[in-house]
This record gives sequence, C-alpha cells and structure tokens, in this order.
Amino acid sequence: MEGKVVAEDLELSELTAVTPLDGRYGGKVKALRRIFSEYGLIRFRAMVEVRWLQQLAREEGVSEVPPFSEATQAMLDAIATGFSVEDALQVKSVERVTNHDVKAIEYVLKDKFQGNEELERVLEFTHFACTSEDINNISHGLMMTEAIQEHVLPAMDQVIKEIARVAKELADVPMMSRTHGQPASPTTMGKELANAAYRLKRQRDQLQQVPIMGKIAGAVGNYNAHLLAYPDVDWQGLAETFVTSLGLQWNPYVTQIEPHDYMAEAFGAIIRFNNILIDFDRDTWGYISLGYFKQKTIAGEVGSSTMPHKVNPIDFENSEGNLGIANAIMDHLSNKLPISRWQRDLTDSTVLRNLGVGVGHSLLAYQSTLRGISKLEANAAGMSADLDNNWEVLAEPIQTVMRRYGIPEPYEKLKALTRGNRITREGMQAFVATLEIPQEAKDQLMCLTPATYIGNAVEQTKALKV
Repeated sequence: MEGKVVAEDLELSELTAVTPLDGRYGGKVKALRRIFSEYGLIRFRAMVEVRWLQQLAREEGVSEVPPFSEATQAMLDAIATGFSVEDALQVKSVERVTNHDVKAIEYVLKDKFQGNEELERVLEFTHFACTSEDINNISHGLMMTEAIQEHVLPAMDQVIKEIARVAKELADVPMMSRTHGQPASPTTMGKELANAAYRLKRQRDQLQQVPIMGKIAGAVGNYNAHLLAYPDVDWQGLAETFVTSLGLQWNPYVTQIEPHDYMAEAFGAIIRFNNILIDFDRDTWGYISLGYFKQKTIAGEVGSSTMPHKVNPIDFENSEGNLGIANAIMDHLSNKLPISRWQRDLTDSTVLRNLGVGVGHSLLAYQSTLRGISKLEANAAGMSADLDNNWEVLAEPIQTVMRRYGIPEPYEKLKALTRGNRITREGMQAFVATLEIPQEAKDQLMCLTPATYIGNAVEQTKALKV
C-alpha cells in the first residue's frame, strides 16, 4: 500500500511508543523511568542480590562467607548503587539464553565479581537459598517505596496545598449551593474547596501509613533450603534484619511470594485520593460552566479548531480522564495481586510489570489539576448575582425560626410560597412582615439575604489545617 510504514522501520521514540506514558506524555513522567522501567526493575534486583551476599558475609553462622574487606565492600556497594543501563543490557543479553530474567542477573553479577579473590571464593553464594520471588518482592517493595515517597506523596501534597490556598483566599466569597443540581442553602466557594482539601489529606495520610513489606524466606516461605544447609542459623531473624535494613517491613507469613496485600492497600488509598480529585475536577468544571470561575487565557493557546472564542476547562477534563485510567489499572492490581493459587502461580508476574502505569497516569492527572487551578479566577460578581436571583433559598431559615416560636405548619407555609416559584427580596420580606414572632427575630429575618445566610462556612475554611 502506498505510504505504508513497515513496523520494523519504526525505532522506539515518543512518536512511536504504544502507550502515551512513554510517548506523548513521556516528558512529564520521565522521573518514573528509573523506577518502573525494565531497567529500573533490573537495577533493584541487582541491588538486592548484592545486599543479600553482603548480609551473608556478616552472619557468623555462614562461615563459608567470611566478612569482606573494605575494598570488596566498596566494590559491592558500587555495583549495588551504580548498576547502569549498559549493565542492564548485558542482563537482557544473557536472558535471551537463559530465558529467565532473575537468573540472568545472577550470572552477570558473578561475571562482575571475577578478578576479586574474595568474591571468586564465594561466587555460589550469590542468590544463595533464594527463589526469584525473594529478589522480586523486595525489588517491588523498593520500587513502591521510592515512587510513593519521592513522587506520589509530594505531588499529592502540592495538589492539597493549592486547593487549600485557593480555599483560604475565597473563604468569605458567598456562593449558591446546589443539591440535586438545584439551588440550595448558600455556602462559600472557599468552604467547598476546603471540603476537598480535607478529604484529600486524609487519603494522602493513609497512603503514607501503608507498610511496604518484604520477605526472603525461600521457595515456599519455610526456609527449607536455608535450614538444611545451615540448621544453626536463625534464618527468620536474619531475614527480618535483612528486609528491614532495606527500609521495608518484614512479613513473617508468606508462601513463595509476598502476598501483595500492602500493594492493594496502597493502591486503594491512591484510588480513593483519585476519586476525590475526580469529584473536585467535576465540581470545578461545573463552577466554570456556571460562571463562578473564569479562566485566564494564555497567548497563542487554541480552545477550539473551529470556535475561536472557546476557553475550555481542558486541564480538569484531562485530569479526570487520566484519573479514570489510573484507577482502572490500580483497581485490577488491588484485586488481582492478593490472589495466587496455592503457594504461587505466575499470574502476578505480568501484572506486576504494570506497577508504574497507574502511578504515571495519577501523576499526569495531578499536574493537570494544578495547571487548571493556576488558571482560575473567581467571579465574585457572578456568584453574587446567582444568589440574588434565588431568594427562595431563605425558606429554610425562615421556617426554622417559625418553628422556634411555635407558628403552626411553618414548613408547609414556606413550601406553598416558594416551591417551584421565583421569589424576590420584596416578596420574601413581605412574607416575613406577616409573621407573629418577636420583633428582634423579625428584624433578623428582614436583614437576612442569600449572601449572608452562609452559617459558619468562613470560620470552617479559615480553620482548615492540611
């Protein structure tokens, strides 16, 4: 076919990548490549293998691996912390022969140890008593830890901070509430934004509290090979020491795999944060549509290919879309990963290679929301006009005061006056003038307006601590 591009002709680039995280949006999430890419996984695996060998050398009961010299320790530290892309390419080359990714790392490390007499004597203690999942689960835990601590939590904090900042600025700007899409008791724009900030902070804090777990207990979690080779070594204690030394929480009860329950907990917290942010995105989109917010225009930016006047809320729309994709991926991870047949099946392996996908789309969404917030300009006049056109929302406070002073059927009287009807200031005040209530209460109601009937919205907003 004329103009057809043969697939073999396409080098991988941001233009030819299948997924947008590596293509269109690659520049926005490139910090995750070091963590969640194939190279990232290999890098963490190599580090775990080296650290395990160093741990064995510190264990007196494993006499065949004596303590390493300072020079050898420095060499091992350099390998553990400096495993390069070139090193990972060598692993992939070996994997094409072994058809086993973790075994390929073991072989590459053994090759690196050649020339060091201390390491040459203990080559076969590389990957000693380990199943691949001992190495993998710790690597995944370290990947999750780095991603959450260095990228996800800081991004969440920035979103919360910006929403809270705007909330404080708009703490006393009255706004019409809408329940079921219809005018309801007034609030302030700041209070509604404060609601979102508070909710997001709770989920952010729950994510931070999720313990990232690890194990190194052998083929089925019982230290079978360990104890047969060295029955006098406290392998459980050694495993706990090793796992915790890497910054993870030790899981004492496992099969061949660490059961991934913590991953479900972590992704669950991110999903809840994302759902709240979707709620915020949609509400803000709606406030823009109502004219409560204006959007700053950017020179050269196009809103529509055919309608020159358009200034669309695309940042909140992009955020919502990416949050949906992120949640779909993380929901599958949360539901799938804790389930494994008997002591282990392989269904988690391919799924775990997608750990970074939900995180990447979440980070994209957070960036979009922040960009959208930066363009917002509150339209206080528009909000005020909307309030002034809906005096019927004062039916609630008037009938409540009537109840206090024993006037019969207050709700029914206000329902007859206001339900489905447009009420003006004059009409509402004329009704209040007929009430047989104390003059002080009547004066209070006569002075009440939709813009002043906001309860303690201002105080709640100013008290927000996030």
